[in-house]
Amino acid sequence: MTAASLARRIRSAVDVEAVVSLTGDLVRIRSENPPGRESPVVDHLRSAFADMGIGDTDIVEPAPGRQSLLVSTAPAGSQKPVLLVNGHLDTVPARAAGWRHDPFGGEVRDGRLYGRGAADMKGGVAAAIIALQVCRGLDLELPCEVVFHLVADEELGGELGTAELVRRGLVRADACLAPEPTGLRLCLAERGLMFARVVTRGIPAHGSEPAKGRSAIMSAAAIAQVLHDNVFPQTPHPLLGTTTCNVGMIRGGSGPNVVPEECELRIDRRVLPGDTEESALRGIVDRIASLGLVPGTDYELEVDTFCEPSEIDSRHPFVASVAQSYEAMTGRRPDVTGLPFTTDARFMRNQLAIPAVVFGPGDLEVAHAVDEYVDIDALVTAVAVYAHLMATFTGTQRLRHDPGRSSGDTEVEGAQVLH
Repeated sequence: MTAASLARRIRSAVDVEAVVSLTGDLVRIRSENPPGRESPVVDHLRSAFADMGIGDTDIVEPAPGRQSLLVSTAPAGSQKPVLLVNGHLDTVPARAAGWRHDPFGGEVRDGRLYGRGAADMKGGVAAAIIALQVCRGLDLELPCEVVFHLVADEELGGELGTAELVRRGLVRADACLAPEPTGLRLCLAERGLMFARVVTRGIPAHGSEPAKGRSAIMSAAAIAQVLHDNVFPQTPHPLLGTTTCNVGMIRGGSGPNVVPEECELRIDRRVLPGDTEESALRGIVDRIASLGLVPGTDYELEVDTFCEPSEIDSRHPFVASVAQSYEAMTGRRPDVTGLPFTTDARFMRNQLAIPAVVFGPGDLEVAHAVDEYVDIDALVTAVAVYAHLMATFTGTQRLRHDPGRSSGDTEVEGAQVLH
């Protein structure tokens, strides 16, 4: 079969109704995190795979109801390369107030499917599953084995999802596709995040004589000024730009007539590939030190969460594989971009040395937003590209690591790099 005839067969076999139906079904099953309700989605997807004749599924449940579904097309002893699809089943919460469309209705209108998770990322998960259905419907002899890890808890860091699979030694693959919403651009790099709290200490005094005390709120305000949206020493990343710091919460004081002795700030620090938890923390401490405040005496700093940044070299053969599938199905070269946030792709890239590309339907601007939606045309394109990738992936080789290069140093041939 020629490359052109394969592309034609896949395009003609994409079932628009099937991907819209599955996406709508998933949106209508609430899986907000918190509190975490993935198990009903897992039940539905197990049935969907069973209908395709795939019964080799496993469930990992590290906490009640927090389920991840593992699905494999590989028979025992298969020597084919493994293409992993990693997608999360949880969503951020949604309040119906302010929505024009039912956040859990899966409503289709004007070429869009609306609902919480439509973009992030139930649409991408559905597209990947229907892509496998397309390949099986065409009786294609795939050169790879396709494995799905449809996981819990990504929205809150992945400890009960992909991180748990890594800890159990269950993640083995030659390459990974993460169908997160990228507007059908190839995402090769993503910033990491640090959630931390700063607690300032003061000396209480009567509110009528504030000079006799020391205000913890004033110290916190000064810290907020030097941290919030300020430039840290750094070299900008070609795909990700610069780091950021957001002071998102503040709480302190016991009453207006008391000089406050304690105040708490919550901060969100986003960092670039090459940054570690230690370097990110050091940047915060150095900025606070410029105020003359002493850690342990004037304030305490505690990290709540750290998710490391990650990237894949743009020269990696798997990047070319995804780009070629996109071009085969659309006639265009894909754009290349980076994500300002972190995804589960970091586990594959950083901990397991599995090349991972993030690529999926849905725009970042509507993920987590009121009236979240995914364009049906984007779902259809994603199904076609994923099916072509499954039908043509013959494995890959890892590049020798070059610490002097980043994912943005060289563009995918013919692609436009978007910042």
